[in-house]
Amino acid sequence: MNKTIRRASVFALLLVLALLVRATWVQFYDGKALADDKDNRRGAIETYAAPLGNIVVAGESITGSARTKGGDLAYKRTYTDGPLYAAVTGYASQSYAPTQLEGIYQDLLNGTDTRLKTVVDTVTGKRADAGDVVTTIDPAVQKAAYDALGDKKGGAVAIDPKTGRILAAVSTPSYDPSSLTDANTAGTAWKKLTADPDKPLTNRALRQPLPPGSTFKLVVAAAALEDGLYANVDEHTDSPDPYTLPGTTRVLANENTAAPCENASIRVALRYSCNNVFAKMAVDLGQDKARATAEKFGFDDDKLDVPVRAYASVYPRGMDEAQTALTGIGQFDVTATPLQMATVSAAIANGGKLVSPHMVSQITDSGGDVLRNYDDSTDTKEIVSSSTAEQLRSAMETVVDDGTGTNARIDGVTVGGKTGTAQHGENNSKTPYAWFTSYGKSGTTGKEVAVAVMVEQSNAARSEVSGNGLAAPVARAMMKAALS
Repeated sequence: MNKTIRRASVFALLLVLALLVRATWVQFYDGKALADDKDNRRGAIETYAAPLGNIVVAGESITGSARTKGGDLAYKRTYTDGPLYAAVTGYASQSYAPTQLEGIYQDLLNGTDTRLKTVVDTVTGKRADAGDVVTTIDPAVQKAAYDALGDKKGGAVAIDPKTGRILAAVSTPSYDPSSLTDANTAGTAWKKLTADPDKPLTNRALRQPLPPGSTFKLVVAAAALEDGLYANVDEHTDSPDPYTLPGTTRVLANENTAAPCENASIRVALRYSCNNVFAKMAVDLGQDKARATAEKFGFDDDKLDVPVRAYASVYPRGMDEAQTALTGIGQFDVTATPLQMATVSAAIANGGKLVSPHMVSQITDSGGDVLRNYDDSTDTKEIVSSSTAEQLRSAMETVVDDGTGTNARIDGVTVGGKTGTAQHGENNSKTPYAWFTSYGKSGTTGKEVAVAVMVEQSNAARSEVSGNGLAAPVARAMMKAALS
């Protein structure tokens, strides 16, 4: 072979090798990126080639799949009582990325999860039959929260303190996930939903932290008892009234000017929601000790998965004493979600121990065999001592029996709670947020529940906005449903 032919052969071989390397690179390295590309329709065609698996509440599917008419997508997602469960399910859309449980368990629900494959599926390459997601949601509690919130803008969460099972997660105003499922109509619905000033796509139960107001006083009280600043909830505190914020001339007022808040005990201060007591208490503790207790309850946790990733509730840093004082009443830069404040009440109700909150009980294959049981894998953490929890329960019961939370009373049920009215806007110019967090225990069945309700906006006049007036009745409805 002469030199020219030999060189041409080597060059041709190198070209072939280059093509093989490039083909291998595309198949094994770029393949997933290409498959996941939003403009690659093959993924959507495969996803909707067969019915999706279902999300289950109390043994009944609240999702389904329907045959489409025409087009290359054979099925679309359907929802039963879509607005009622939207904060739980999210949506599975032919046009937009799935959210909430639909997004987290997308592979399970469309049959591509490797745990679903049988030996035959592996050999043939056939997509496995889709699996199901079994939730912890109690439909009665979910509906009670949704109906009680009504046309108010807000969020509510209920938790079983003993198990951590989330019994309800409601956000209002809601939306119908069915409006987003069909590619032919999803665009119009999306524009309408995203342009709505009430933001119905926002999950206010899990993903909108707002100032918690006086409900945060429970955390400050827990910190004071755990630190030994006060021995019990009936010991008089060192709390001047009026109280001037340190380093300022600003006097912190109490809502009820006739309340016996000067040097009030923790029980009395919770009963009348005395701002001076808890502001001074936060300063006496110092921001580091207050933050340490808040973080035990779950504040500042940016990886709280239930399994939906909840937004972090925040206790701020780098404050002066005046700002620290305001955190003692759940103001300044303190924020919390209804989920967070429900966990505070859940830990107190459960003797100081917090069982990890979760709203999925099991995931199963198409035959109902359990792939993972989340009820068996929850963590339990001691947040405060059993003595501190008992003291706080006693004081919270006083709030409901004879304080600012009387609208949460239920015959035959022991109820403890805390109201909150959080100011916001420049110079507190906007309508306050109304909060209520509580627990209830049935005297006949022994069932327990912890709840938190936040009303962001309502039709009530500003002067009528209060945790007891707006949020406590919602909590009462939820507790009655859970304990019946």
